[in-house]
Amino acid sequence: MVSNREIKGESKDNVVKKVLITQPKPDGDRSPYFDLAKKHNIELHFHPFIVVDSIPAKEFRKQKIEINNYTAVIFTSRHAIDNFFRACDELKTNISQDTKYFCITEAIALYLQKFILYRKRKVFYGADGTNKSLFDVINKHKDNEKFLYPCSESFDSEITNWLRDHNCEYATPVLYRIISNDIKEVIAQNFDVICFFTPGGVKSLLENFPQFKQNGTRIGAFGANTFKAAEDAGLTLHIKAPQPLAPSMVSALELYLTALTKK
Repeated sequence: MVSNREIKGESKDNVVKKVLITQPKPDGDRSPYFDLAKKHNIELHFHPFIVVDSIPAKEFRKQKIEINNYTAVIFTSRHAIDNFFRACDELKTNISQDTKYFCITEAIALYLQKFILYRKRKVFYGADGTNKSLFDVINKHKDNEKFLYPCSESFDSEITNWLRDHNCEYATPVLYRIISNDIKEVIAQNFDVICFFTPGGVKSLLENFPQFKQNGTRIGAFGANTFKAAEDAGLTLHIKAPQPLAPSMVSALELYLTALTKK
């Protein structure tokens, strides 16, 4: 059983020895995370806080959304990209080469290379990872476009509200469900830093530990929507990405850890 002290974290001053990345461990041994751990002599632990449950094509068809009727796709996560192209494969749907892709961050945009010939497609992304910067990009191209916003069951209503308020034609195909993982034994290890990548990860923490107290635990977050989820949960953020000097969580951790060594 996990005690209250174990789930609250400890006061660690400026020392960082154990960092929890709330994602699966990277395959192989060439991840920049491992270089970071070696350089700063820290323990890195990986444990996904969420489980993604894909909605099969048979269930998706009930939504009566014809993917090829749309000319642009909005992506705010890698999960959305994975499940969008999975659904296209299952449905035997070929995506037009003229399709435009609007992504919340450059990192999400680059992830598209796993599925498309990036240079031959029209890919756009926001400047700073916020919904506002995404809207600024979409606004320049919205005329004559019909948008798909692939999402989970708990999608970002701010995006759909913007599309509706700007008279955009759009659909929100629900392609996956986000389920909170069991993280009780993981959190009991008392990490100096916990890094979140999705609002679902923050939700998982609170569902597992409704009385969670941050105390000395530093919190990192990737993406504006994750920032908001963490702050709405009463957490204080110490590490944010993407930022101008930190486009990834690895680079944000690098900046943070380097700054600590100078104190």
